Amino acid sequence: MGELFGDSLEAFEVVPRRSMEVTAGAKLPAAKRFRRIDRDQKVLRAVDVENLVSAEHPVRAIWAMVCQLDMSRFEESVKVVEGGRGRSGCDPHLLAALWIYGYSEGINAAREIARMCAWEPGFQWLTGLEEVNHHTLSDFRVDHKEALDELFTQVLGLLSAEGLVEIKRVMQDGTKIKAQASGNSYRRRETIEAHLRLAREQIEAMGDPNSEDLGQRVSKARQRALREKLERLESARQELEKLEQQRKASDKPSRVSESDPEARIMKQPSGGFASSYNVQVSTEASNKIIVAVAATQAGTDYDQLEDGLDRVEANTGKNPEQSVVDGGYIKNANVEMAHERGTDLYGPVAENDPEASLKQRGITPEFYPGKFIYDEAANTVTCPTGAILTLKRTQQQPGRTEYHFRAPAEGCAVCPMQQQCCPKSSPRWIMRSEDSEAVKAFRAKMETAEAKAIYRTRAEVAETPNLWIKEKFGLRQFRLRGLVKVGMEAVWACLTYNIRQWIRLSWRPRLVGAVAAAGVVRA
Repeated sequence: MGELFGDSLEAFEVVPRRSMEVTAGAKLPAAKRFRRIDRDQKVLRAVDVENLVSAEHPVRAIWAMVCQLDMSRFEESVKVVEGGRGRSGCDPHLLAALWIYGYSEGINAAREIARMCAWEPGFQWLTGLEEVNHHTLSDFRVDHKEALDELFTQVLGLLSAEGLVEIKRVMQDGTKIKAQASGNSYRRRETIEAHLRLAREQIEAMGDPNSEDLGQRVSKARQRALREKLERLESARQELEKLEQQRKASDKPSRVSESDPEARIMKQPSGGFASSYNVQVSTEASNKIIVAVAATQAGTDYDQLEDGLDRVEANTGKNPEQSVVDGGYIKNANVEMAHERGTDLYGPVAENDPEASLKQRGITPEFYPGKFIYDEAANTVTCPTGAILTLKRTQQQPGRTEYHFRAPAEGCAVCPMQQQCCPKSSPRWIMRSEDSEAVKAFRAKMETAEAKAIYRTRAEVAETPNLWIKEKFGLRQFRLRGLVKVGMEAVWACLTYNIRQWIRLSWRPRLVGAVAAAGVVRA
């Protein structure tokens, strides 16, 4: 490469061309003259920082919003005070604005933001041409979880004060965002234990980090890297123990990632599986403002609805009047829960299709449960051959009661249709279920045209924030590791999304109105 672009640069020298061919002896036309580009120079110039960005640039709106927020929780760790010794700290308002502007531009790396502060107009305007260390940015993003949650709530309060938030109809949806860990980083217990022993041995072999054998800076960096690796391995062992307790009945060995032990292998919307977190986003329907967010380790959404409603109530002080979700959240337990807390739940009604299971058990269509007749007066079930099944067991499940009827064993043993009715599990059992009143009401409601129309609005509202976060902000993979930190990164992204919606719905229209009013006054 050096030979191509270093020693042979003359081969790429641009030579001015003549505008036309001339014959021998003819007078040559004068060559065209252009300004020469001189890059071998240093220039000092005045910079008007205030005019680096236009009046309608979104960075001005971000700064205007951040300046309204109470940052006292972020200031608690700052020790330098007015009149005291020490270097002045970086204003939390500035650091928050840098991260929000960075996420809005699809930048979620502290080093990249620090570099862009040297040349990108929006970052230059925010910092006033000052440098910001990437360590300061990185620490600020992850060191203040409670303060960040409070910041998210403050923004919701400001948007609500402007009439942009209604907790009447809330849509909840989960989106899978990849973790900072590959599938190849997943290990079983034996491998993790071996790597733990090796890491401890390496730390002991490092010796005193203040020794003169290596530079102190290099030695301490190596010690820090090994300690972080040891912490991840210890966390991996703890996560492995949790998984093993959850899978006591499974013979399949558990595995966790050594890179991010709290990540889980999850099915992806585009197909396949990847190490990911499931981010639960709750969005109000009036202006598509995110009112709650959390990162979870759950591969499915079935058990996430109640926690999502709790987060909405904690952030806004109101329980949603309506909750609209997709089929991933619909189960009897969630229908009962929503009914008890006074939330009107909307979602698709799941219809059970037992045919696959029946075929697997070798049962022919003539002996499917629908062919058995229930006698309410006698509380018995009659099979197609006339045999009577009596009630043997009653089970209470969330949202329904199950009644299990069994045929007499001696009758099934001599029945000529036994191979068609119960070839693998004689005698034959039939389960009859009865939904609770809340589940019955939910099913009846979802058959109405009004409920179906409400459900059709779900995709536009619930999936818009996910699209912004992944496409506009580029957050398809977390930069951080661990459930707490990726949860904070999700909050930063959703905080940025809400401010961008405020810019679109409130700040920019006010700016246009002010400019128009000023023009009328001048006229």
